[in-house]
Amino acid sequence: MVPSALKKQLAPMLQEGFVLKRAVFQSCLELYPMEEWDKLMKKMNGLNRFKKKNNDFIRRFTAGVKSVEVDANGRLLIPKDLVGFAGIGKEIVLNSAINIIEIWDKEQYEKAIYESTDDFAELAEEVMGNDDLDGIS
Repeated sequence: MVPSALKKQLAPMLQEGFVLKRAVFQSCLELYPMEEWDKLMKKMNGLNRFKKKNNDFIRRFTAGVKSVEVDANGRLLIPKDLVGFAGIGKEIVLNSAINIIEIWDKEQYEKAIYESTDDFAELAEEVMGNDDLDGIS
């Protein structure tokens, strides 16, 4: 079930549907609104498919991609192969990741968050501490 508050935020996108895929760096799933997926596919269409690395990347990035919709009851059906990839059990976490939603098994999410706590300050400084970023502090 998609929480009602999230469903309200997603309302403008419900008609177009979503794309669900395996995450690249973590054992979770990524839910892309169709508009975001189309933007990403335009970038990927610019890759030269005659370069093996590009072709391999495209194949692995799009492996297991599924078009999904939130039904009238607010449910999102996650295909079994993707449930298996993410190790999803009874409890899940929906995490907003700017323009997509990550879907995690609750235990794996908490483990990923707590394991990265030690180096988060260093990571934040490296990623966001660039003086060239306008207006971000």
